[in-house]
Amino acid sequence: MSLSITFLGGVGTVTGSKYLLKLRDRRILVDCGLFQGWKQLRLRNWAKFPVDPARIDAIVLTHAHLDHSGHLPILVRDGFKGPILATPGTRDLCGILLPDSGFLQEKDAEFANRHGFSKHHPAKPLYTQHDADVALERFRTIAFEEPTRVGPFHIRFLPAGHILGAAIVEVVAGDTRIVFSGDLGRTGSPTMNDPAPMPAADYLLVESTYGDRTHDGADPEDALADVINRTVKRGGRVLVPAFAVGRTQTLLYHLDRLKAEKRIPDLPVFLDSPMAIDATTTYRAHPDGLRLSAKEVRQAFGVARYVTTVEESKALAADKMPKIVISASGMATGGRVLHHLEWAAPDHRNTILFAGYQAGGTRGAALCSGAETIKLHGHYLPVRAEVDNLHMLSAHADANEIMAWLRTAPQEPRTVFVTHGEPDASDTLRHRIEEELGWSAQVPEQKEKVDLS
Repeated sequence: MSLSITFLGGVGTVTGSKYLLKLRDRRILVDCGLFQGWKQLRLRNWAKFPVDPARIDAIVLTHAHLDHSGHLPILVRDGFKGPILATPGTRDLCGILLPDSGFLQEKDAEFANRHGFSKHHPAKPLYTQHDADVALERFRTIAFEEPTRVGPFHIRFLPAGHILGAAIVEVVAGDTRIVFSGDLGRTGSPTMNDPAPMPAADYLLVESTYGDRTHDGADPEDALADVINRTVKRGGRVLVPAFAVGRTQTLLYHLDRLKAEKRIPDLPVFLDSPMAIDATTTYRAHPDGLRLSAKEVRQAFGVARYVTTVEESKALAADKMPKIVISASGMATGGRVLHHLEWAAPDHRNTILFAGYQAGGTRGAALCSGAETIKLHGHYLPVRAEVDNLHMLSAHADANEIMAWLRTAPQEPRTVFVTHGEPDASDTLRHRIEEELGWSAQVPEQKEKVDLS
């Protein structure tokens, strides 16, 4: 048997997850994500794919976030003909995220061409909304615990927590079992179910987004209330650049509770992200994937007023009354939140409140690092607003939670590949795995190929 894995992304960075399994002449790709953040990473999205897409038999998705799914329209456009296997929740969320991604890229290219600030003439989108719609036709849904087969590969999804539909992926090829953690959720999340215990594995790929740190143990509602109350006291507004899928829904849950307990003023809350609105509706349609009851979902997600049109969004930005505005994207890399940053950043009374990991090279990372200016739409904007990040709201397991999950393994893997993390985070987690568990662990390199025979 000639079984190998090639790491085509998600190593040395938290984005671009792509892992190619090859058994003889058959291939499956686990995850198909976009690179995000630093320009040198984003440029990889434009490079020719290392494998002819037509020679990949199937793509298996751990979950819907774009750093795991956002490259799909390119592969389908360039010749991939096989099925894209995903849970029903992941399929429904990709039905929102992928067309929105294509639409935004078209709009960004159009804006750059109209205002002449792109170095490329003309600026082109990485892919279009039509490309995304075509890719969605390739999806085939598989329920959790339901075994399926693609050629010699036997595949099974297990719940990973994290976001709706997120899965741990188990692949059996011959007598070898490979497990992909995907993005692991947190134990005890108020909205998501806990990750399933780690299944038996010969080889494990484990994420390391927070591999070198633990989340703040403070109560997220206490921290959220503090930020909101001190901003209101200054007469300011709170802008939350939130991930449309997962983080937004958790924020709505906490805001509903804080309002019900009168721990914050009865400020209007606006959800200004068509994608986040659609994702919230999708969450309502899959209550079995959540810890909350259907009644609790309706109540929590009803705390915000939904802003759907561009005109409403502009009016919202012009209104200087105290309020909470939640808008995507979560790392302030695109979407309507950029227009809100234009009013939020220069005013010292306001707060820009992030809610989780900020990848290097993003506006979110720059703001959280104390940047005094940020570049928006070709010009620089002063940053005088308070900037904060409530890491405890992250949907990712932290280092201790990852280690606890590893300890549920029924057997020791031959090798653990530590992926999906910045270099320091991945190597710190590798060291802990070796020292605390006595397992063999390594951090792979981009495009490294490993024989698993």
